[in-house]
Amino acid sequence: MKPSASATPLTVESPLTAESPLNPGQCSSCSIGRRTSLELAAASAWHAPSLMSGTSALAFALLTGNARAGANQDDEFPEVHKPAHLRFPRDHGAHPDFRTEWWYLTGWLDQGSQPLGSQPLGFQVTFFRSRTVQSRANPSRFSASQLLFAHVALASTEIKALEHDQRSARVGFGHASFAGDKTDLRLGDWRFWQTDANHYQSIIHAKSFSLELDFETQASAWRQGEDGYSRKGPQPKQASYYYSRPQLSVRARLQWTGKPKPRSSKSANGSTGLPATDGMSKMTGSRTMTGVAWLDHEWSSQVLDSQASGWDWVGLNLDNGDALMAFQIRRTGNDARAPNEALWRQARLRRADYSTRDFGDAIRFNALRWWQSARTSIRYPVEMALEFGDRRLILKPLFDDQELDSRQSTGAIYWEGAVSVFENGQVVGRGYLELTGYGERLRL
Repeated sequence: MKPSASATPLTVESPLTAESPLNPGQCSSCSIGRRTSLELAAASAWHAPSLMSGTSALAFALLTGNARAGANQDDEFPEVHKPAHLRFPRDHGAHPDFRTEWWYLTGWLDQGSQPLGSQPLGFQVTFFRSRTVQSRANPSRFSASQLLFAHVALASTEIKALEHDQRSARVGFGHASFAGDKTDLRLGDWRFWQTDANHYQSIIHAKSFSLELDFETQASAWRQGEDGYSRKGPQPKQASYYYSRPQLSVRARLQWTGKPKPRSSKSANGSTGLPATDGMSKMTGSRTMTGVAWLDHEWSSQVLDSQASGWDWVGLNLDNGDALMAFQIRRTGNDARAPNEALWRQARLRRADYSTRDFGDAIRFNALRWWQSARTSIRYPVEMALEFGDRRLILKPLFDDQELDSRQSTGAIYWEGAVSVFENGQVVGRGYLELTGYGERLRL
């Protein structure tokens, strides 16, 4: 049975940033069961424009930690069951009873005759919602039972690196909100919302750029797995409710507002790339672009098996109108060099006429080339061959250094990048590849 959620937007606390890495999953041993003077320290920290001090970060950790001392049965997380019974437009909205949820937007933008020439841009905008174990019966205004996070990244060939920003927030105080009856998320001046069933908009004001996006589709939501029930491991409860909206037509306006930070990269053979300073003089002004995007919406309470280290995922918009979603959950101790050791796999193709084909676990992710980050020393298989049915697709990155460090929000370091799709030597599409758990086991 699906949990119910109010159609009234839920109020969410002001943004959080921290000097030290922050991972709510690492606070499981913390507890707070009553109002204390610590709340006053936290209250001032939420509204401070500067980075949080160590004391304020500690206050956040305590206020978002395990409150089992005051918890009750209401704090149990619901499991994902089949049949999914997804209903729209309701299921475009948030599902706050579940532990984890995300709205994930990726795409490619073409600049045509704009000042930067014909070089494409990749973009990623993701909003996460996380329900903590903090008791929702706690009367404190600072009780952090719901957290919001958001990431944005631009992949520009001009600077050979990602421009990345991130935010965090908690329930309370009206700074941000998420709705239960449609997609409508707000985190300060970052927004992602539906204007109608097939139309979305997003506005992001990051540190070095502002991005306005307008998405549209004529197709209904594509339910993944078994009509929206998407298995992620050997146990039935290791699953999510999951749908996609590929082949979104997108219009965008990009405004560079600050100078991107230089980054360097190192390939698997040790060669070092140029610092991301070339072309900076061109990264000014405003430009309008068009392109194609992909939206995923997924929610769950338990996704990864204890044997899982992370996953490889692709969402590919093919030039003929088809779309491919595929993933593999990797077993701990194995990576893409041992593809047959995957814990779970799935691949599904939606054709341009909206008919679908399910390849089940008959998909193989084979690494063709590895790249090593100079910042973290983590190695990623940035070029992949996808083999399914009688097809072999080659994925090549827009550039190698598309590593994301989200330790100040969701706590993970992973690779998420724009890729071109080749088949029989010809470009046949574009999309995004996500590689998690290559540095250490991913914990949701």
